[in-house]
Amino acid sequence: MLIYLIKISIFEIEMKVTDNPADELVEVINTNRTAHKSSSLYSNQGLACIALQYIKAYQGDCKAVGGPKAKKPFDSEFAETFAPACGVQVSTLSPITGRLLGCQSKYAKPPKAFSEILMENQKSLDILYSKNHTEVGAAVSGSDGGGPYFWCVLFSSGKKNSSFVLDGGVAKVTKPGCFSGANDVCNGADDRFSSNRLLTFVATILVAVGCVFGL
Repeated sequence: MLIYLIKISIFEIEMKVTDNPADELVEVINTNRTAHKSSSLYSNQGLACIALQYIKAYQGDCKAVGGPKAKKPFDSEFAETFAPACGVQVSTLSPITGRLLGCQSKYAKPPKAFSEILMENQKSLDILYSKNHTEVGAAVSGSDGGGPYFWCVLFSSGKKNSSFVLDGGVAKVTKPGCFSGANDVCNGADDRFSSNRLLTFVATILVAVGCVFGL
């Protein structure tokens, strides 16, 4: 009976990997693309981590996202700042073929963030459905764990497993914030975008099993 309960616990933890607003946003994007007869995009962890760094470049300034004071990071920051912060090999950076960026004071769940924050106009739709994209990376973060909340989606024309390659295969932890494709449990606004690795949970359970059975 004890073994049965442990298996159920591990299964439940594995299921929580999708409990990440950035992963959910990628799912919404791909669902909308396929409904529009566009291809589904590969969720690239390295690209997603860079999307989180892209957000952090705004330093919590929501006014810089749109309107007369709108600005965006220099292209040079991808290689000089964003990639090193994530552990992405600079030589594997691929062209960014589109970006969607939004910000508001209150947290919104992924479907609402997609439809009400990121899909602002026809230009946003053109970016979403572009045939130039092959990969996608999404990120969401607040400022010091609170509002305003930023949503960023980066698209690329890179090749799966050869673009935005991470040292050791895992992105560096860059809190606060969530990014897609990382097998992270990231619970959104409720716990200030804290992110915990699946392996940490599994290791904890295995230690518990060892104690019970004297392994």
